[in-house]
Amino acid sequence: MPELRVVVVEDEPAARRVLVNLLAAHDDVRVVDQCRHGKQAVEAITALRPDLVFLDVRMPELDGFGVIEQIGAERMPPVVFVTAFDEFAVRAFDVHALDYLVKPFSDARFEATLVRARRRLAEAQAGRLRALLDEDRGDALARFAVRIGNRSVVIAARDVEWIEAQDYCVLLHVGGAAHLLRQSIRALEARLEPRRFARINRSAIVNLGHVRLLERRSIGNWTVRMTQGIELQVSRRRRAAVVRLLGDRG
Repeated sequence: MPELRVVVVEDEPAARRVLVNLLAAHDDVRVVDQCRHGKQAVEAITALRPDLVFLDVRMPELDGFGVIEQIGAERMPPVVFVTAFDEFAVRAFDVHALDYLVKPFSDARFEATLVRARRRLAEAQAGRLRALLDEDRGDALARFAVRIGNRSVVIAARDVEWIEAQDYCVLLHVGGAAHLLRQSIRALEARLEPRRFARINRSAIVNLGHVRLLERRSIGNWTVRMTQGIELQVSRRRRAAVVRLLGDRG
């Protein structure tokens, strides 16, 4: 699971210690700063750009809402307000707070907040990836989003050496690793840059920049050798197009 970077803003030392200890119980959470007041919080959030902020509402000089106002709501990370007073709840959600913890809160209530925060961050990451990939709509694909464990990772199209059909999915072969993409090879072929990628048989598309050798083994039997050393069969009906494309690149 990706690390969750957190800033804790709380003017009461005991309450601040409770929050830090609860967060420290999670291996995937790192408290990158602890702030005693609003001005310190503005500096820390601006400099560190954490994934999540636990923000006290009532603080001297600059309160929690003042922190958001100074940074700008559009630039604020997701916020969990922490306060002993529940009358600020409506205003908190007006500034799109992720949650609102009223002190004293139970461990179970805190854990529920952390679960919600992780879910919100995962949804936001997925949204950013979709927006990134949507830049390619109507044009050749420049990148792919694949799952590696619990993470979504972007892979540049230029780094994909070859693509292998797997039923209704494909495997992207990159640097000796293979990543599953839930898309048919036919649909994917239509969205790839035709001067970079070539379909060489029913089950394989190669990145021409990663082809090291085109070789005839026997009459009508041709193969390409890729950068990782793998050899792939070129079908008879696609051979002329592959030779032409490789010649154009040369």
